[in-house]
Amino acid sequence: MAKQPNLPTQPTAASDDDLFRAEMAADGVKPIEHAPRASLARPKPRPIAQQRERDEASVPLELLKDTSGWDDDIDTGDLISFLRQGLPGDILRKLKRGHWAVQASLDLHGLTTAAARTELAKFLAFARHGGARCVRIVHGKGIRSANGIPLLRNKVRLSLSQREEVLAFCDAPPVDGGGGAVIALLRSS
Repeated sequence: MAKQPNLPTQPTAASDDDLFRAEMAADGVKPIEHAPRASLARPKPRPIAQQRERDEASVPLELLKDTSGWDDDIDTGDLISFLRQGLPGDILRKLKRGHWAVQASLDLHGLTTAAARTELAKFLAFARHGGARCVRIVHGKGIRSANGIPLLRNKVRLSLSQREEVLAFCDAPPVDGGGGAVIALLRSS
């Protein structure tokens, strides 16, 4: 066997980047120094309060629950005025005399009793949320009602008398609808 000639030993293979940097350094090129870079990682989202979302989603349903006595048997007698127990009588007197300006109004003409109940609940919640203290609800006199019974009028008044946010109510003055409307004073929010 013949002896092989001595071949130069190959240096360990350097990466192309290392070779490039070595050539640049030999020519006197210095790398640019970089300031620390910003982190591009997105911040984690805040945790979602799931119970709070469920509570807030249930509020409209709670407002529409029938705790108002809406579907109770109604008395056809005239409920002319109402004052929450424990409140001074001058509140009702001031309400009748127009001491508070009407800040919001709802007209229930032409609605079925079910639709009127829903609209009344929404309206009272909206009025309370908006800070309205005195509201007018027009329900009509029931002249065209079956059997001449003012069904919507009686149901609205019964419902108002059973809602905690209603402090007092009375017939509207003749200019505002008379017996076909009611003026209600709401608890301040």
